[in-house]
Amino acid sequence: MNTSHRFAVGVHIMTLLASTEGLLPSSMIAGSVNTNPAMIRRILGMLNKAGLTTASMGSTGGAMLARPAAQVSLLEIYRAVDEPGVLALHANMPNPDCEVGRCITGVLKGVIAKAENAMEAVIAGISVEDVLKDVLKSG
Repeated sequence: MNTSHRFAVGVHIMTLLASTEGLLPSSMIAGSVNTNPAMIRRILGMLNKAGLTTASMGSTGGAMLARPAAQVSLLEIYRAVDEPGVLALHANMPNPDCEVGRCITGVLKGVIAKAENAMEAVIAGISVEDVLKDVLKSG
């Protein structure tokens, strides 16, 4: 099973940017995430393309939020860094000669759509500011 960690890293980056005034270099973000700066720059590029962050290049450069944390939902981050599809169908087509195999794909498509819609509805109602508040309470 292929699991992406980009959403968690994207939320981490955005929350860190929300907790900081001004530009934050990718090396500092990488230190917080505990990964390499190249991976952070890739995800920052996705967030930037989605209009969620702005960046300044160079030795004094870095990233910052493009708009207030309260106005950025986790759904926006998810859509910026991950391809939809937490759940997936069979890797191989089921047997069409089997009563279950013949119909299961259509049934599962409906189930998966409902599950993904529910997940998206939940994260759409959570902002980066909400996450930052929870982080500060937990610390």
